Amino acid sequence: MPLSTILDILSTISGFFPVVVAFYNYKNLDTVLKIAALFFLVSSLFDPLMWLLANNGTENNMPLIHINIIVTVIFFSVIYYKLFINPIQKKLTVILSVITMVIMFIYNWNFLEYPSISSTASAILLIVLSLFYFYQLLNPLKYIDIEKQGLFWINAGVLFYSSVNIFLFMIFTQIPVDDRPNYYIINSITNIIANVLFSVGLFCKPQRTTLSRY
Repeated sequence: MPLSTILDILSTISGFFPVVVAFYNYKNLDTVLKIAALFFLVSSLFDPLMWLLANNGTENNMPLIHINIIVTVIFFSVIYYKLFINPIQKKLTVILSVITMVIMFIYNWNFLEYPSISSTASAILLIVLSLFYFYQLLNPLKYIDIEKQGLFWINAGVLFYSSVNIFLFMIFTQIPVDDRPNYYIINSITNIIANVLFSVGLFCKPQRTTLSRY
């Protein structure tokens, strides 16, 4: 079995890690983490569904990728809006999210083609929002142990996945079809690492600080 296929399978399985941890630690999750857990649950269903469609003879599963990106943008826009304390950051979250959605629908309106621009636009949005949140964590109103903050780890996963894959999203349609599995290894590896970070975040117990919403 090719390495790309093995990593693709592991990547799909890793999508259930945060879901399992969320169920185990659900009583300790605050409102924002519960929203994140719901996203991970929804997101974990896309890869298995794409496999099922491919095995049943579906030639084009691009619509699912489009839908996955839209769901990702909506969920994380809500998550970061709730996380930010500064009203300016909240407004920027709304503005940037709307701009991203507009770009997605203008340039990737064909749901049968790979949404390279949509993937890139969503990655840029998540990179910006995650950096905003790291700035907020590093400038708290009082001392906190950021490594004990569940959302620190989730935010790290978002930034890591988006920043590593953004260039792959940009050039994916220009890569020869036969070579794409080799390049997609990057996505599989970063997805596995990100899901581990998400799981760590959901496993953390809530820390009551001025930066949290309970």
